[in-house]
Amino acid sequence: MSVARASDVAPFILAFGDSLTSGHGLAAADSFPAQLEALLRATHPGAYVRNAGVSGDTTASGLARLPRLLSRLDRRPDLAIVELGANDMLRFVDPQQIRRNLDAILDQFASCGIPVLLAGMMAPLLLGSLANRLNAIYPDLAAKHGVPLYPFFLNGAIGQGLSLRDGIHPNARAMGIVARGILPAVVAALATPAAAAA
Repeated sequence: MSVARASDVAPFILAFGDSLTSGHGLAAADSFPAQLEALLRATHPGAYVRNAGVSGDTTASGLARLPRLLSRLDRRPDLAIVELGANDMLRFVDPQQIRRNLDAILDQFASCGIPVLLAGMMAPLLLGSLANRLNAIYPDLAAKHGVPLYPFFLNGAIGQGLSLRDGIHPNARAMGIVARGILPAVVAALATPAAAAA
């Protein structure tokens, strides 16, 4: 992995997450990384968003595969979007374990000098106090690591007509909403000194 990039090189973004990132059930062009890339190129010609999402990933499996992923990069990303935790919540993983895994993931990116935009998840309020513990993880870790937070990855992308036939995974239209929603945060993150120097 290279240690720097020239300022005139188009930005390279690593989208690291689960099926929400990988585009489960969607054509490649309809996935979140592809739609974000298309939008980003309007202001950042040649921008590349690599799809590093794996369906079914939890924070634990994401953490386990991250070192190998990073070792195989031939260029240091200007930004990594970290989107993990939904599968943990569905499986009722202990919030403290989720927190530890995400903390370690952010540590690994920091050790490689890769700026991060953390994409949060929101637990259903019907989970009561457990939802509060889960929802606190993302802002807490963003503050601890000094990284920007996009509070809810699926903001505006849940509801009638926005999921595949399984009723769980977002469809192409929903992924477009996600990409448009997070775009300003991505542009802002790329403009920070840390990202600009990457």
